[in-house]
Formats: sequence, C-alpha cells, structure tokens
Amino acid sequence: MTEPAAPTTMPIAKALNSGLRAAMREDDRVLLMGEDIGPLGGVFRITDGLHAEFGGDRVLDTPLAESGIIGTAIGLAMRGYRPVIEIQFDGFVYPGFDQIVSQLAKMTARHRGAVRMPVVIRIPYGGHIGAVEHHQESPEAYFAHTAGLRVVSPATANDAHWMLRQAIASDDPVVFLEPKSKYWSKGEVLASPAAGLDGVTGMHRAVIAHPGTDVTLIGHGAMVHVLLQAAQIAEREGTSCEVVDLRSLSPIDWETLVGSARRTGRVVVAQEAPGHVSVGSEIAATIAERAFYSLEAPVLRVSGFDTPFPPAQLEDIYLPDADRVLDAVDRAMAY
Repeated sequence: MTEPAAPTTMPIAKALNSGLRAAMREDDRVLLMGEDIGPLGGVFRITDGLHAEFGGDRVLDTPLAESGIIGTAIGLAMRGYRPVIEIQFDGFVYPGFDQIVSQLAKMTARHRGAVRMPVVIRIPYGGHIGAVEHHQESPEAYFAHTAGLRVVSPATANDAHWMLRQAIASDDPVVFLEPKSKYWSKGEVLASPAAGLDGVTGMHRAVIAHPGTDVTLIGHGAMVHVLLQAAQIAEREGTSCEVVDLRSLSPIDWETLVGSARRTGRVVVAQEAPGHVSVGSEIAATIAERAFYSLEAPVLRVSGFDTPFPPAQLEDIYLPDADRVLDAVDRAMAY
C-alpha cells in the first residue's frame, strides 16, 4: 500500500493506509497506537506495512486497554506528539470513554487554549458485517454531543484519505469514524493538489453527492451509499432526490444542509444508529427551525431501532435499507 502519486482507484481501507503513510512521512511527530496494529497491520489491515517502514517507535502495539491507550495519547500530545489511535471495534471504545469526554475533550479549554490536543481516534463503526455484539455499533451521538471534540466520517475513498490527513493536521481532538462495511468499496483518490490540504474540500463541509429537486436525503458514512441507491430507484419512479453526504457530525455544515432543504422543501435524515436523541434528531430539529417556511412536509427520520444491536441474523431487519428510505420519501411526497 502506497500513497497515491496520481488519481488512483483503491478501496477505502487502502486510502486510509495511504493517508496515514503520507502524514507520517510529512511529520515525524505523528505516531500510531493500537491493538495489533504493528506487524499484523490491524484486524482490518489499515496499518499494513507501516510498522515495517516506520518501526516500533512510531507504530506501537498496545495492551488491550483502551483507557490506557487514550490516556497515553493525551500525555504524548501534551509533549508535542500527534498520536493516531486505532480502536479495534466501535464497541471497544467505551472503556476509554471517560478519558475521551472528561480529559481529552476538555484539556484545551481547561488550559485556556495553551494546551492543544492533536489526537485522532480512529473507530471502525457500523453494521453490515455479520459480527457479534460490540462489533457493529454506531456510537457517534455520544461524541457529537461532547463539546471539544471534532467528529467526522468519510463515505468515499477520496474522503477517507484526505479527511484523515486533515484530522491528523488538526490541533483539536478528532473522532474519526470509519464505516467498516465499506472498507473494500473502491473509489478514486485524487492526487495531491498544489495547495496541499487547503486544496481539498474542508473536513467539516458537507457535499452534494447527488443533485435533486424533490426531496433531500441526508446521511453519513455507509448510509450515504444506501441513500444513493434509494435515489436511483426513486428517480426511475419519477421522484428526484438530492443526496447530501454529511461528512462532519460535529461541527455540522448547516449552510449546505439548510440550503438543500430550502431548495427541495422535503427532507429525510437517515442513520444506522438508534433514532432517539441522535445526530439525526439534531439535524431534523435544526432544519425545522431554520427552513420552516420552505418546508412542504415534516422532516422525517429513518434509523436503527431503539434497542441494543441485535444478533447478526437480524441485522438486515435492524439496519435501514433503501426500502425504508423510499417509504419515508413516499410519506414526505404525500404531504
């Protein structure tokens, strides 16, 4: 796995790997920490080859202790390093939750800006891999709710590469959510622009993944692919759907979201996470607030159910699919 020198088609997993490699080559303060990320290259092989290139002092295998990993990263950041942590699976982040919300997120404010926290926490998240409990969760709302954290999630290979490099360059802590079910989905990764990181879309900007005129569909991560599928089906049935890739969950690019809502007059927000007190809830409430006079229908939400993630045999029932999105589209158009 190598950094792309020209526009190259590659899976999201390889794009993440190339982003890590590029950041480590550019700045020797960048180091990686996580369980089995060294010679093995991680359970998803995202760090494959990096231990061999950069050595054990910069690609560190850690004990199975998320609180210790995050606490160590906080100390390293205070000494001028830029640690990138891999949490092996989404549900494994909870033992480190106190370190994230009580220390990492608050350290800069606690020191009135004098102490920066350039820590990236990479979390493979979401379902569609047929795994067991604690391996298919969507914990984004916990982190998006926490002041002091930046929370982002790429949906494409190009965003995986460039957003990861932008996250590592940030002086604030970034929770970097990777849709693990799309690790092997391929896409084009653009060559380095002349302006460097400033020449690509900002990490906190939403993008229009598919233009449309009748209904706005909003989602992030793997859900973007579901929304694009739903938009294609709806188009054959005569309904034009605009798909907005959220990309950043905190802060949220309200200008793009509200602008799309005002153009179409109808909005459906979709996510894999449970709907109660969620990112989708916040988006629905804010659009209803800011685009009220443009809306032709209530903002509708499609989400996972408000239950713990079920056994793998039931994940297709639990996770939103194109049919559930299209049902919401039909209900929005019926107003």
